[in-house]
Amino acid sequence: MDEMKRILITLALLVVAVAVLMLGINFYVVGTAKAQIIDSGDTDALGSADCILVLGAGVRSGQPSPMLKERLDAGIELYKQGVAGKIIMSGDHGKVNYDEVNTMKDYAIAQGVPSEDVFMDHAGFSTYESIYRAKEVFLADEIIIVTQEYHLYRALYIANQLGLKALGVSSDTQTYGGQRARDVREVLARNKDFFACVLKPLPTYLGEAILVSGNGNLTNDR
Repeated sequence: MDEMKRILITLALLVVAVAVLMLGINFYVVGTAKAQIIDSGDTDALGSADCILVLGAGVRSGQPSPMLKERLDAGIELYKQGVAGKIIMSGDHGKVNYDEVNTMKDYAIAQGVPSEDVFMDHAGFSTYESIYRAKEVFLADEIIIVTQEYHLYRALYIANQLGLKALGVSSDTQTYGGQRARDVREVLARNKDFFACVLKPLPTYLGEAILVSGNGNLTNDR
């Protein structure tokens, strides 16, 4: 009985230790990136970047989900303010019948952004991969990352660890249902990407360099 008690106490202590570690990493990621989140109207602080990186989210029947539309609107507005002359739409196009990036580019073109200024990263399967590829495939040095605030801390942390100069603009205009669950998942994701930034694994795909200073139509696939 005493042996079982010791085992249970040991397991309980391990659980507490893991929880403390995870929360510590979570707060560290948030704390290191917080100062890099800039208001979209503060163009002086945003300066001039190589590109605006809009991180993908779900599409439905060829249309951006509300959260993705919010990101796109914020990214397009920054482009029109002259913060950067190019936009990278990075998302999941790993299957023929699921295509975030063409949906994102089509939306931007419909809002008056020239096609040649919109690049598509068809292999942005995760936040880590999107930012890794922004540097290594599109050869960006300075980027403005656009996504919801809860997601922005992790994206900026990854950019810092991969050697990119990055600022972030929150796309939030409303509160969505299920945010508490997303916040919990984000704690896990911040821990996962903390260790990814230590190990720096290659993304699923790299491929030839496509200069973000060039013509975005080079990334067209239709």
